[in-house]
Amino acid sequence: MKARTTRRDKVNVITLGCSKNLVDSENLITQLRGNDFEVEHDGQGDGANVVIVNTCGFIDLAKEESINTILEYAEVKSRGGIEKLYVTGCLSQRYKDDLEKEIPEVDAYFGTLELPALLARLNADYKHELIGERLITTPEHYAYLKISEGCNRTCSFCAIPLMRGGHVSRSIDELVAEARSLARRGVKELMLIAQELTYYGLDLYKKRELPALLDALADVEGIEWIRLHYAYPSKFPLEVFDVMARRPEICNYLDIPLQHASDTVLERMRRQITRRETEELIRYARERVPGITIRTTMLVGFPGETDEEFEELCSFVEEMQFERVGVFQYSHEESTRAYDLPDDVPAELKAERANRVMEIQQEISLQKNQEKIGRVVKVLFDRKEGAHFYGRTEGDSPEVDNEVIVSADRHYVRLGDFADIYITDATEYDLHGEPVEK
Repeated sequence: MKARTTRRDKVNVITLGCSKNLVDSENLITQLRGNDFEVEHDGQGDGANVVIVNTCGFIDLAKEESINTILEYAEVKSRGGIEKLYVTGCLSQRYKDDLEKEIPEVDAYFGTLELPALLARLNADYKHELIGERLITTPEHYAYLKISEGCNRTCSFCAIPLMRGGHVSRSIDELVAEARSLARRGVKELMLIAQELTYYGLDLYKKRELPALLDALADVEGIEWIRLHYAYPSKFPLEVFDVMARRPEICNYLDIPLQHASDTVLERMRRQITRRETEELIRYARERVPGITIRTTMLVGFPGETDEEFEELCSFVEEMQFERVGVFQYSHEESTRAYDLPDDVPAELKAERANRVMEIQQEISLQKNQEKIGRVVKVLFDRKEGAHFYGRTEGDSPEVDNEVIVSADRHYVRLGDFADIYITDATEYDLHGEPVEK
């Protein structure tokens, strides 16, 4: 039998796209290090001879970024800068055949669920004992926890089921074990992520079990904040708000992409909900959990969106006064149901509509932030840049939401720790404050 030699490969894993992709990359890195590889994440070419690009294929801009990144490393490989180039993730899952023809410099392409095959290509074993022992690339005090994979929804604009498959829940026991492992390593905040949180448990337990999962995770010692990302509004399990109201570990925060407010657009989108039902859900959430922060995203420029339908969306955003809003411009995606509709809203008009919604939200955000001046808020501090510390309140998720800024010249706070901050000033998307003396 041939003896195994010491591995000399150094791998650079490049992650593009969302936090779900980041978790996939962290699992990949964990497996590689478990096989004695030297691995860096989003490195700058510090001696790595193997590059793995974890791609996103969600919308046109994401696909363009992924393709450009592949081409960039293909050029590096052609110059001898690296020896091997592999591509995985959503873009590879969806367009593997086309990519193999167009960018043959890549040594192999892998889909979203082909981690064992990718490891085998690198002569690495898939170590089942490492499941739940994921290394994290985020700051050590917070981590993403993916509770399920795939999606069973039928939204006409969305290609995620084509790339990620149907919904598959992870068991409560498995998720609690991973949460405990993360807590032992200093993680204080968990961001629960999935393509669709509220479907959780239907496949395993034959009923929606997100409330039970939240209770189980809230019992994990060391976890102080649990945050919910990517919920679907139709048939929302209202018991989630009961858990949120009685468990201080569950942040009063909900990321719930609503996409639109016009009933006719919602019907074309196959969202299975009306504006009235959406408004009732949001009002119920605010009544059951006073002070809840609701983050949503809207999609403008969907096929056939008229001026009147867009104005309905604008009036909805003004009326509902969401704490956080993001806006996407519609991307015409092959093989989705909406692809059969004419992409008849010009790109310039899509951009104008997106800007209009964000202008409305900017005023709302400024008003809500100014109302916090003079209050004391609990803040978890993530980083120090230049002369300032940056942290987040219970109502803010990393990278997408507001930040609390404290002068590092005049004050000191510990990174990865909570502090009570007196808010002294506010802008549209940030709060400024100073620590409360104890």
